[in-house]
Amino acid sequence: MRRFNQSVLPHLDAAHNLARWLTGHASDAQDVTQEALLRAFRFIDGFHGSDARAWLLTIVRHAAYSWLERHRPQQLAAVPETALDAAEQSGAIEPAPSPENILSDQHAHALLLELMNELPLPFREVLVLRELEELSYREIAAVTDLPIGTVMSRLARARLQLRAAWTRRGLEETSHGL
Repeated sequence: MRRFNQSVLPHLDAAHNLARWLTGHASDAQDVTQEALLRAFRFIDGFHGSDARAWLLTIVRHAAYSWLERHRPQQLAAVPETALDAAEQSGAIEPAPSPENILSDQHAHALLLELMNELPLPFREVLVLRELEELSYREIAAVTDLPIGTVMSRLARARLQLRAAWTRRGLEETSHGL
């Protein structure tokens, strides 16, 4: 119990944050986080690594995907990689404003969070782990069980999709007089 309290509980906020972004709802994230914590407690004696945060986030990720498989299997559908490639090559993706300018405006911040939530799950997952949880590429690869090159590729694609959605939304709001 002591080892669990010292190793796992300090990362409870990160666990809930990842579950929230993967499930899309706070109440669903609570269920996933609770299941992940039960699993972590059950298997704490098997943890022999030095990075309890990455270990817990791996468990949260697996719990979230299991939960999604049972409750929303349509969200786990494959993401076509070619759609983004076409947008990127056609020049449809324009430079986005700097992150500092985006976050300084509350409306823009809310919009950014909304657009992140609309990203396909594999892209949203790596973006959250990198930008919000500040994991390294190596840690993300360990959590997601992906090669580091795939992590880097998904992160780049997530950023490009987010930038394209931001630009599209800005053009829509401008055309509606907002």
